[in-house]
Amino acid sequence: MTTTTLAVLVPLLPFLGAAAGLFLGRAAPGFVRPLAVLPTVAAAVLAVLVAVRQGGGRAIDAATELTPTGSVPIELALHLDGFAVLTAVLVGLVASCVQIYSTGYLRDDPRYPSYAALVSLFTSAMLLVVYSGDLMVLLVGWEVMGICSYFLVGHYWETPEARAASFKAFVVTKLGDVPFLIGLLALAADTGTFRITGVLGAVASGGVDHPTLIALLLLAGVAGKSAQFPLHTWLPDAMAGPTPVSALIHAATMVAAGIYFVARLLPVFAASAAAMTVLAVMAAVTMVGSALAALAQDDIKRVLAYSTIGQLGYMSGALAVGDRGAAVFHLLSHGAFKALLFLAAGVVIHAAGTNSLAAMSRMGGLARRIPDAYWTMTVALLALAAIPPFAGFFSKEAVLVAAEHTAVGDRPVAPAGAGWIVLVAGLLTALLTAAYAARLWLLAFRGRGTAVPDHGRQPIAMTAVLWVLAVPSLAFGVTVGHLSGWFDGNPLTPTVTTAVLGTGVALVGGLVTYATWRHTTATARTPLGAVAAHPEAEPAVSEAEAIATHTPAYGDIASAPDPADPGRRLLGPLHGPAAAGFHLDAVYTALFVRPVQAAASLVRFLDREVVETYVRGAGSGTHLLGRAVRRAQTGNVQTYLSALLAGSVVLAIAAVLIANVNAGS
Repeated sequence: MTTTTLAVLVPLLPFLGAAAGLFLGRAAPGFVRPLAVLPTVAAAVLAVLVAVRQGGGRAIDAATELTPTGSVPIELALHLDGFAVLTAVLVGLVASCVQIYSTGYLRDDPRYPSYAALVSLFTSAMLLVVYSGDLMVLLVGWEVMGICSYFLVGHYWETPEARAASFKAFVVTKLGDVPFLIGLLALAADTGTFRITGVLGAVASGGVDHPTLIALLLLAGVAGKSAQFPLHTWLPDAMAGPTPVSALIHAATMVAAGIYFVARLLPVFAASAAAMTVLAVMAAVTMVGSALAALAQDDIKRVLAYSTIGQLGYMSGALAVGDRGAAVFHLLSHGAFKALLFLAAGVVIHAAGTNSLAAMSRMGGLARRIPDAYWTMTVALLALAAIPPFAGFFSKEAVLVAAEHTAVGDRPVAPAGAGWIVLVAGLLTALLTAAYAARLWLLAFRGRGTAVPDHGRQPIAMTAVLWVLAVPSLAFGVTVGHLSGWFDGNPLTPTVTTAVLGTGVALVGGLVTYATWRHTTATARTPLGAVAAHPEAEPAVSEAEAIATHTPAYGDIASAPDPADPGRRLLGPLHGPAAAGFHLDAVYTALFVRPVQAAASLVRFLDREVVETYVRGAGSGTHLLGRAVRRAQTGNVQTYLSALLAGSVVLAIAAVLIANVNAGS
């Protein structure tokens, strides 16, 4: 079987699994879990085979024209380079882990069949984006992911939070997709093709007439899909969906699509210095702002959501300085440890007896209760904080090295100013990332919140995948020396300068957070034995019930938060704005929502009071005229003749008067 045939099967198998799951979900419920897991695992295995055959060498291209369009052709094309095949392996691995994990996490959910089918469709759409060699076909996968996220984030549709979150995610991403589509069409108009290889060839020969306009239009779609400032506000709210969905969206699909798209078409963006500068500023604001917001969140999943936004900012920063190898390297590394973080958070939520809106300040006594989640989440947090030798250290250092080279002029692909912006913001974000990672670990596993009853061991389907993902989170970075050929041949090894700076600020952030936590713990003692006074505590509520009621799963027992939260002390007056996402939603409401609502109210008033008045007036006038004419129709012939005679006399007199006036003049 050829490599291209195997590549076609990779997105096709999850798609077929999704279709079969939707049709057989109710008729044959026993087949739901195999149809969810087996096609996705098979696709992951085939993705590995495709990667081995491609080997990081020359790209493999294949295409067939779908239908004659009369102008720019649309082709079902594959483009398999090192970036594509490695990203597909990541998607397959994370999706397989999510499907296996979900069999335990949602084992009692009545809507599991539709959920599993949508996860498979989501996976298929992302794989289509990764392997596609045609921009229009890529757009299909891009939009299918949008609708899948809408349904999956709104899985608990009975709750207003889930409905609002799914609607917000759909609308905000569509806000970016409109200019994105215009940018794709403009790019095809300039280059005469939707084929990625043709577009890149046209850019190399100077065939793009409007590079800045096209790049900025495309960046709008990327900002929406990959949750970059200012279109990032949908991602923290998307935590209303099931935790495995969060892992899939944050690690391997949806948000990764925008970064991958820019990496695939980086020469288009590099043709405009203005676009690269805009991308650098967007990345810097995203990195620093999301890290500050993460340090102020109490919900464990919202911390991880803002963390994802910040790490995507690192990837955007690498692209802004012209190094797509560093960007994709961090995308792969981040995908592994962020999937691990979310899935481990799901175990923490389940063990703590809380809900998907799990307050870390209410957790206590979990480290010994859930050792699998404790140790694997520790590994993932060390990778997130970029502590050597974990994977995040190597991939984040690759971004900082690329920014350093651009700043000093060694890599003139992007303006030097963009390099300085990304480098300074990256170091500051490294400090804040280590701080909120340490805070999460301390509050979740060493916190002094109220202990909750032990529900026994977690399902093996949930804990086993944690150890699978812990392996790349720990070891992927050390293999970078053997993978340079897969990343455009650029060396991705750290330099002494960036390694010392990056690790130094990370250690400072972690140690300061720990010292602050110890100080606040010493000054605010909270009893840990509250649960002993409440042996009758109720078992944990379901995730959907907890979201709907806004109550902790253990009532009064879990209502005493841990006062030893270092985030408030570290942020000081910034804590309130940071906890509210710097009120960006309120700004959008004031600038866009209220004016649109006011305009809609004005239009409604004009329609009802002006337009309808004219319509009603026209109808009423016609009605009155008809009544008047009807009164004149008496049926009496003498009356008609008298009226005719009177009219004739009046006309004759009028004619005489007009003739005299004309004669006198």
